[in-house]
Amino acid sequence: MKFSSIISQINESKFILVTGHIMPDGDDISSVTSLAVGLERLGKTVVGSIDYPVPWYYRNFYGVEKLKTYEQAKDLDPDLIIVVDCSTPDRVGRFQNLLNDRKTIVIDHHATNTLFGGLNWVDSSSASTAQMVYILNKTLGVPYDADLATVNYLGIATDTGFFKYSNTDSHVFKIAAELVEFGAKPHFVSSTILENKSPEQMKLYCRMVDHMIVDGQLVYSWLSYDDYRANNCSDDDSTGFVSELRSIKNVEVAILFIEYPEGQVHVSMRSKNWVDVSKIASSLGGGGHARAAGCSFRDAKLHEVLDEVIGLVRDFLQGGNR
Repeated sequence: MKFSSIISQINESKFILVTGHIMPDGDDISSVTSLAVGLERLGKTVVGSIDYPVPWYYRNFYGVEKLKTYEQAKDLDPDLIIVVDCSTPDRVGRFQNLLNDRKTIVIDHHATNTLFGGLNWVDSSSASTAQMVYILNKTLGVPYDADLATVNYLGIATDTGFFKYSNTDSHVFKIAAELVEFGAKPHFVSSTILENKSPEQMKLYCRMVDHMIVDGQLVYSWLSYDDYRANNCSDDDSTGFVSELRSIKNVEVAILFIEYPEGQVHVSMRSKNWVDVSKIASSLGGGGHARAAGCSFRDAKLHEVLDEVIGLVRDFLQGGNR
């Protein structure tokens, strides 16, 4: 990939759709919003859209409220589609149907990316897609203010675990510092994401702890659809729970099984030091990073998915795979 080719294609395009992946996290929402806002400031007609509900607390950030639903964006006719933070076309959701008929650019930092775009900028050394978006915006000449800087900072902060994961390096801190100089508000980001939990969410967390099983270097737990219903919660409310499992002493791999909605099971995997969970997730049709990955099952039974995945992970640990 020539970075100049991406710059040229963006400059040549007048109407651009920016989209991300289903079950969006902070990096995805930040990247879609930051790029859509940035391109709009350059005079482009831009629509940002994600084919999945955006968790309510992200709507406190500038630009996120402008993101369209799939139903609002499906009949648009953009010159160019830019997909961010997405490793495979199926993760784009129903927007996948548009990719073959449009010019496409993929911007991502997952090593498992399948290079499904017409142009692909994939940098697995980048801690987040949001920092790649920052580099692109700055190259294009996007003017930054405190609002754009804060929502761009959001993705970097969340995908580095607020600068505590192993992907945090000097480059991350340099870009974060530049965004703070533009007016980004780290305290607003951290308090909005980390200190905004409802009582119902805490009760759901207690259910996860009740289900928790520690097996040597492995810890896992699950939340059924009934658990969510009983606590008046959705899958948004369990965001970050798997990281709490990983925090347990002497654990190498943490896994959380989420059934939401009924019959659909998402598996979130985390590791601390040596297990490459992206290899496990990829073997199950998913993907991600060495220390954070996941996969999903449709029309599935929670206990059957749990048995399959846990058996595979135990074999992986016993074999010393990295």
